[in-house]
Formats: sequence, C-alpha cells, structure tokens
Amino acid sequence: MQTHSHRIDGHDVHEHTLTVPLDHTGASPGSIEIFAREVVRDGGADRPRLVWFQGGPGNRANRPTSIGGWLDRGLQEYRVVLLDQRGTGRSTPADRQTLAGMTGAAQAAYLSHFRADSIVADAEALRLALGDDPWTVLGQSYGGFIATAYLSSAPHGLREVLITAGLPALTGPADEVYRLTFAQTARRNAAFFARYPHDATTVAEVVAHLRSGEELLPTGEALSVPRLLQIGLTLGSSTGFEALHYLLEDPFVTVGGERRLRERFLREVGGVVSFAGNPLYAVMHETIYAQGDASHGATAWAAHRVRRSLPEFDPGLDRPLLTGEHIFPWQLEEDPALAPLAEVADLLAQREDFPALYDLDALAANEVPVAAAIYSDDMFVPREASVATAEAIRGLRPLVTNEYQHDGIRADGYRLLDRLLTLLHR
Repeated sequence: MQTHSHRIDGHDVHEHTLTVPLDHTGASPGSIEIFAREVVRDGGADRPRLVWFQGGPGNRANRPTSIGGWLDRGLQEYRVVLLDQRGTGRSTPADRQTLAGMTGAAQAAYLSHFRADSIVADAEALRLALGDDPWTVLGQSYGGFIATAYLSSAPHGLREVLITAGLPALTGPADEVYRLTFAQTARRNAAFFARYPHDATTVAEVVAHLRSGEELLPTGEALSVPRLLQIGLTLGSSTGFEALHYLLEDPFVTVGGERRLRERFLREVGGVVSFAGNPLYAVMHETIYAQGDASHGATAWAAHRVRRSLPEFDPGLDRPLLTGEHIFPWQLEEDPALAPLAEVADLLAQREDFPALYDLDALAANEVPVAAAIYSDDMFVPREASVATAEAIRGLRPLVTNEYQHDGIRADGYRLLDRLLTLLHR
C-alpha cells in the first residue's frame, strides 16, 4: 500500500492506494487499485477507525473542503476513512473511456465484479492493510446496502455498523422495490404540486413545447419528454421542492418571435438528468437488487416495466408525473455519457446468475452492534422494506423518523450521527 500525507486545519490526512484483485474469489484474473482518504483529528491517532460508504452506486466518497456535519461528529470518536468504491474517484475508474477497448460481453464480465460483495472484499483488504482491528462502518443509502452485505459475509471485520436511509430489501425481485418507490414518488409529486400548483401548469407547458419542436441540452442531445420528467429526482431531498420550484419558475424566453426554452433552464435540467459524472450509477443501478434467486431471474429493466404498468407516469399524458430514482433503457441511448455503455447495461440487466448479496441466516444470528435510521417518507429506499430488514437483523436498533428525506445525513449530519451513536451505545 502507498500512502501520502498532508495536514489541513488541525487534521492529518493520509491518502492510501492499495492494489486488490479484480475478482476476490480468484476465478477471474486481473487487479485494480482502490483509494481511500483517511482523516485524523489532532489527538485522535489512537482512536478506532470508521469507514464511510457513500451512496450510489457509482459515486466517489466525499471530498470535504471543510470539516463539518457528520464528519465533524465522527472525528470526535474515530479516525474516518473515506473510501472511493471500486470504479469511482481515484480508485481504478470504470467508465466509457476505460471500458472502450472491451466488447460488450467483456465489459459485462468486468463490471459483474463491481457490486457490493466486491466492495466489501476491498474494504476488508484495506482494513487489514491498515491493521487488523475491526472498524466501524457508516453507510448512507447504497452504502447501507454495502454495510448489510458486510454483516452477511465478513462480520469479523466489524466493530459496529451505522446505517442511514440504506436498509435494503433482502429478498424478492426488483419489481417489488420499484412499485414501492414509484408509489412514494407519486406521493411526493402530489405534495410538491399542492405546494406549488402553478408548477404543474408549467411542466405541462414544457411537455407540450417539447412535443412541438426540438430543444437541445448543453451536451448536444435533444431533450425528450421522458428525460425531462426525470427532474423529479430532486423531490427526494430535503431541499428538493424549493430547488425544483426555482428550476421551473421561468423556463421560457421569446427569441425572434419564437418561444424557446431558456438556456439556463436547459443547463439546469441537464445537470439533474445527465449521468456524465457518475455513469456507473445508471449502468449498475438495477444490479444492486439482483439477489441470486433463480425464481426471480434477471432484473430485466424492472423500473421500466413497472412504470409501464402505472398510467399516471405515462409520458404520453398531458400532465404526467415526474419520475425519481429510476433508470430506463432508453436513457442510456439518449444520454451521450451513457450511450457507449448501453450494451453492457442491457447485458447486466439480462443476467440471471448474480450471486446473492445477503446471508439471511448470518443476519439472523448477527452479533455486531447495529443502529439504522429509517425515514418514513424516503423516496429512494422504501420504509416498508427497511423495517422488514431491520427486524431480520438480530440486535439492530432502528431509529424510525419522519424528520428527514433521503439526504438526512447531508442536511443534519452532526445531529443524526450523534443520535445513532447514542442509540448504539446506550
């Protein structure tokens, strides 16, 4: 392992790079690098480590420009390790550039090693390289999925587990998860348009405008109606209603007597719906629900199939509902950042033999202290599934609350982590 260090505002920062196998089972050759940034507060060199699992999939760890929020609270008791999950950040990247020389089948075989089970194995390799003491895990959203997989396969490496908005469904097809997320997305649509009724008219006007002529996003592709509706992704955050209202407040401009969409509006829409910055999110998203259960088969674009069964989300309506954290096959063709990865995404969606991510017997016999925050109105990780999983993990202490949207750790991180630690240690 290579480590480079520097100091920032009363903290030592150690940047670790470690070579690990592409396939920790040894069945496939090759290796990749993983990167982690460790932050140690002055006086905290002897504290135990806490590793942060970022939400996603396909998002790199935080790049803190100042010490605040959950990180500030964590550093009071821990050395904090910010791991770039494989394929992201400074870990060996997986994107349209690095995968360009492979066939679609080779890309799919390669990316099959980028799920939560492999990330857990990477974390274990890093933990052993830093010393063999068990560490604490803090996982947000998909990071909680990874933490649950960690409890299933390598509990010996864990001192404690803390999860926010990230207790996954342990069984069942992806369709069941998406039915729940679409239902919650519909409720968030209703709440948003009740607060800002004029915005429903604005969305309908933009939809009608896009059907009458072409408008291009800053990345060069035409903005379609289904893609526009993906701005509903913002509804799942604590400030999302206001952010979406501001985006919709003045979308049109008249140029040469012709009504057009403002450049600002197109730029802001593009910032929400493009996955140029985290392509693995789109490519790998449904694989996080592939449970290795032969009776359910492939995920097969579950979100797309479920949406087609819900008439209120039909993009052909005059006033269709906005969508949320849902990935669709046409999206990988429309988004220039994803188009080179459309084939591999489809191959992954059709794969039927992904290994199971969770060991129900191991979770039922769990001895690692676990505390998890579950949000009643979470648009991305359904409360119903999270509560069932909390009951399936022996000894888990839940914090069920309606105080937060999915981004509670960002909005109120110091207090939320403090509450979870208090719950865990009482």
